[in-house]
Amino acid sequence: MELTTFWFAIIAFLWTGFFVLEGFDFGVGLLAPVLSRNEAERKQVLGTIGPVWDGNEVWLITAVGAMFAAFPAWYAGLLSEFYLPIALVLVGLIVRGIGLEWRGKVHHSSDRAWCDLGILVGSALPAFLWGAVFADLLHNSALAALVGGVFSLSLCVLHGAVFVALKTSGPVRARARRTAMITSAVALPAAVVALSNIPAAGTAVADWTAAPWLWACAMSAMAALAAAVALTWRGRDGWAFAATASSIALGSVALFGALWPAPLPGLTVAEAASGPYTLGMLTWIGLIALPFVLGYQVWSYWVFRKRLVAEVS
Repeated sequence: MELTTFWFAIIAFLWTGFFVLEGFDFGVGLLAPVLSRNEAERKQVLGTIGPVWDGNEVWLITAVGAMFAAFPAWYAGLLSEFYLPIALVLVGLIVRGIGLEWRGKVHHSSDRAWCDLGILVGSALPAFLWGAVFADLLHNSALAALVGGVFSLSLCVLHGAVFVALKTSGPVRARARRTAMITSAVALPAAVVALSNIPAAGTAVADWTAAPWLWACAMSAMAALAAAVALTWRGRDGWAFAATASSIALGSVALFGALWPAPLPGLTVAEAASGPYTLGMLTWIGLIALPFVLGYQVWSYWVFRKRLVAEVS
């Protein structure tokens, strides 16, 4: 495998990790006001992502850093073309981080309300805008960007609701399941429209024989999302979360498969790549550092694997 192909696959993997892990982070941030009825329940909901949300953001930093190092022309073109939405994403991430960090340090309800608003807005902006950016990148259409944004936003809400159901108990868990079922009424139709158009964008024709593996990924992502709804209805929270995560991962594979070998219009991967020496050095660094990062994150999720119970004050 050529180093350009290898690093494109690595970057696709990093973005996929970000979409899967930050997807439920954004969903939890959006759902916290809906699922909680008092301060104890609000802490219970936000506590599901408390130990992991900042670690999940590392996937975005690593993905963008890898793009900058391995494909500087792709990095520059993407940030130039989508400067405003990406700037808004960064604003959202900053505001959300401040809200999550400061919420536990303030004592007045009005101050906590401002933190909650920051968490809500800071979760909604990236959840919508990343879908809009990549949809517009594929189709160069405002309508496609809107559909992509609605799809990614609703998918994050569904993913987050399933995660809260997995990580909590009591009334919050029951509300999370109901919210997941309600959200599926938007997420499933949006998935059909958005995911079915990814392979068509990559092949320029809606013919499955032109790129069968892209269509297989897109159809499998739809099936996984439908399975997640059915599993939630049956109360199988762990399997439901695995299904929503699989749906996001498969959709991401289809997305980057459609972007190969031209991640930007008129720019191929070979043209965007750094020189062989740079890619070689990055490969050695990545092979040494990546296993440690993955191992640490797996360990952190294992440590905080138990369900949370609302504290009665």
